[in-house]
Amino acid sequence: MGVLTPVAVKIGAIGWMPRFLPQIVVADIFLLRVTGQRYGLLDLGGLPNITLRVPGRRSGIVRDTRLLAVPRGDGWLVAGSYFGGPDMPQWVLNVRAADTVEVDDHGRRQTMAWRELAGTDRDRAWSEMVRVWPNFDLYVARTQRQIPVFLLEPPAAT
Repeated sequence: MGVLTPVAVKIGAIGWMPRFLPQIVVADIFLLRVTGQRYGLLDLGGLPNITLRVPGRRSGIVRDTRLLAVPRGDGWLVAGSYFGGPDMPQWVLNVRAADTVEVDDHGRRQTMAWRELAGTDRDRAWSEMVRVWPNFDLYVARTQRQIPVFLLEPPAAT
């Protein structure tokens, strides 16, 4: 967590934020470009984040999505919250169709296995995520859908 994290949490709690998600993504891409991929909006907010790289389930084209991600062991917890919007994020559908995903942690790329969490595993993970980003609980109140939670971790050795 950083000095600007409380500001980021307040901004993230604003009810009209989901309408501006496309513009936020454009601003994040611009910031990443001008900083040589070193800093994005989540970095400025002092929040842990990754770039998730996963092929489109129909096109096969690899898509990059910046996500707030909570470290857990050698892996990451991510939630398909989309600011509590009504629609499931496309990356969630792509992950569900993929065998593995690639995670870029600020220049360190790694293939990861994924698992969608349910029951008490999801509840525990959700609590961890809310400690980092309290607005996840606001997002639940904004949507009718259950927000999926994924654990991304290095594949088990065979």
